[in-house]
Formats: sequence, C-alpha cells, structure tokens
Amino acid sequence: MPNGQLKTLRSRFSPLLQDTFLSCLGSFFAFLLVRWLAEPIYAFSLHFLYYIGGALISTLLGLLISGTIRQVRMGTYHFSTNRLFLALLIKDIGITILMLTELGGFRQPAHIVLTIISDTLFSAMLIFFYNTTLTRVREEAMEMKELSFRPNTLVFGADETAALFAESAKQSGRYNILGLLSRQPEMDKKIVRGFLVYYVPDDDALDALQWRLGGIDCILFPKGNGSDPGADGSGGGGSIPTNSKLSTFQRLSKRGFDIVLSGVLLLVFLPLILICALAVFIEDGTPVIYSQERIGLGGRPFHILKFRSMRRDAEALGIPRLYAGDDDPRLTRVGKFLRQHHLDELPQLWNVFRGDMSFIGYRPERQFYIDRIMEKNPRYRYLYQIRPGVTSYATLYNGYTDTLDKMLTRLDLDLYYLRNHSVWFDFRVLGLTFLSIISGKKF
Repeated sequence: MPNGQLKTLRSRFSPLLQDTFLSCLGSFFAFLLVRWLAEPIYAFSLHFLYYIGGALISTLLGLLISGTIRQVRMGTYHFSTNRLFLALLIKDIGITILMLTELGGFRQPAHIVLTIISDTLFSAMLIFFYNTTLTRVREEAMEMKELSFRPNTLVFGADETAALFAESAKQSGRYNILGLLSRQPEMDKKIVRGFLVYYVPDDDALDALQWRLGGIDCILFPKGNGSDPGADGSGGGGSIPTNSKLSTFQRLSKRGFDIVLSGVLLLVFLPLILICALAVFIEDGTPVIYSQERIGLGGRPFHILKFRSMRRDAEALGIPRLYAGDDDPRLTRVGKFLRQHHLDELPQLWNVFRGDMSFIGYRPERQFYIDRIMEKNPRYRYLYQIRPGVTSYATLYNGYTDTLDKMLTRLDLDLYYLRNHSVWFDFRVLGLTFLSIISGKKF
C-alpha cells in the first residue's frame, strides 16, 4: 500500500481507536468503583472480561453509528459533543443488555444503575478532556512555534552577498529578517534588495537598536564576513532567545493539572466564594465580580475576574490607575480585607478552568501598561508564549507593581521564569505561594 494511502487510513482510524480505548478505560474505572462499593462477585475475573468486552463492542458500534469517524479529516480531529453523547447512549444500551443477562456480575438494580451512570461519566470525561485539551495544546504549540522559533534576526553586511543571504534566510521560514547591519556610516538607512541597512558603529549603538526594533534574537553572518557561515550563526546583540521549552506532553500535563485543581478548588471554596460575594454586595452593591481586559496567551485579550475591592467609580475618568497598596483611598473596607488575604482573586479559578490562565505563569497586564513597558523593554512580547498565571515567580520576589520601574523588574523575573520554567519549577512556585499566604506575607 502506498505511503499516502497508509497515512490517510491512519489519520482516519486513529481517533476512532483512541476514543474506543478511552471509553473502555472509563468502563474499567466504573466497574472497579461499583465492585468496591458492592458485595463480592463470584467469578470476578470472568465477569470483568465480559463487561470490558461488552463495553468494547458497544463503544465501537456507538462511534460508528453516531458518525464519529466521519468527523475526522487529515491531521485534524473535529470533536462533536452531540455525537459523543449519541455514541455513549448506544454504548449504555449495550451495557444494559449485558447487565440484564447477569453476565456483568451485578444483580442488584441499584448496582446496575450506578455502574451505567459511572461508566457514562468516566467515559465522557476521559474522551472530552483528552480531545479538547490535546487539540488546544496542539494549536498552542503551533502558535508558540511561530512566536518562538522565528527569531528577530539581522544579517551582518550591506552588500549584494549579505542581501542574497538575507533573502535565503527569510525564504527558509526560520527567521524574521529585520534588515542588514553595517559599520559603514554612508550605508545608514540605504535599501539593498528590499532590506533596510542599519548603521551600528559599536555595541552601544547595537544595544539601542535592539530596543528600537523590539528585540534582536540573533545576527547571521554570511560567508566572507568574518564569522561562521552557517545558518545558525549567532549573536552579538541578542542575549536571548527566551523560548518556552515545554514539550507537548508537559503542556498537556500542565493544562490537565490546571483543570483538575481549579475544578476541585471551585467546589471546595464555593461556600467561601458565596460569603465573599455577599460581603461585597452588602457593603457596596453590584457588581460583585469585577471584569477587566488583560492580554494573555498569544497576545490575545481575555477578561480576568476578581471580587470587586474598589468603589464603582475607581476609574471614573477612564484612565487606568495602578493599585497603590492598602492605603489606596479607592478600596472599600471589605475590598481591603479581601486584598490583604488574596481572597479577591478566588474568581480567577474560573479563568484557570476556562483556559484563560494557568496557576503559574506571569501576571497579566492591561494593554495600556504593556505599551509603556515595551517602550522600555520590548522583550515583553516573549511572555505571550505561555498562559498568564494566578501567581508567578516574579510576584513572590517583587510583590505588587505600583510603578513602571517595578513592572520592568518584574519583567526581568518573568523572563527568567520563561527561560527556566518546568513542571518542577511550577510546583516550587505554587508551594512557596501557599506558604507565603498562610504565613501572612504581603506580596
């Protein structure tokens, strides 16, 4: 069979096999859960095999009859909720028939009903989580590849050789070519084959140029210009790249951790959330939740949620103002208490659950302040490679930022996190944040 046809078959049937496996895994968990709650089963192993076999056959029938396989295109999995539930309904019918013949092992009606409900919930959650989360992570990986692996690049030289080299590098798709570099003052602002020439007599001029251009990641040297001729030539002007190095599996694990923990905490803290909401309402009315646009993953805007801790007219003139600490006159009494104990950020658990934020990242800012930060340090754009966080490495050591200087210091710490972050780094930051909160440390 030709490779093209084999690849097409694989792309069409892999999602079917994947969902079948996840559905059977859900059945496995459901059967063991009910067995743990119910009485011992005679010939347990045999009934278990009957049950899993029935789940396998019913799942395949359900996925085929519901048309799930027709949802697949080359390289893309189109997940459909209504088709999932139709497939699971067909599976439930098959499991019910199996149970009624007593091959499933459970005889009490309550145990049979509990098994079917548990099977449906486990299977739906596994399939839904895997498909939606994996698809999102893959899409993010593609976006981050664009952000991370097309570094801002200058080519050294201002002649035809350098310009041809720059064209070749640009066409490779691996570099974002900003222009040419020259140490000859007469070449300043000249155009060579469509590339602007920048005159840089010394390192100070190169440093100034990189702020003006929004950061320079590397400098390429064509053959004959006194350096390595390879396409990976490097750099005097870019002390980074600062790339997000998490693998797809690590991204998936991080997102899964965020979903599970935020979901659990939303349930655990629900009474506290309601109490905080009631306190805000009694003191200063509605709205209880304050929504504000921030910039997050990929440079896209989202609305961060907080309990409203300031008066409703806090920014009546429409001009963003930085939080001025516990003595800020705009704070309400309840708001001051919520801020001091970080309770105002409880609604951000929903931002994490939705995927706007992660537990650990960098603190997201408004576009108004990002513009001012980037005037001083254009490297802020590298933070768009990851989700912003409820807490961050920078927050632990830099606290709240009430001045532009603090914002710039925080950016340096955020870039350090970006260069070095890992799953273990995240756990470290999360643990230190928890210790800081329970010890009453202000940040």
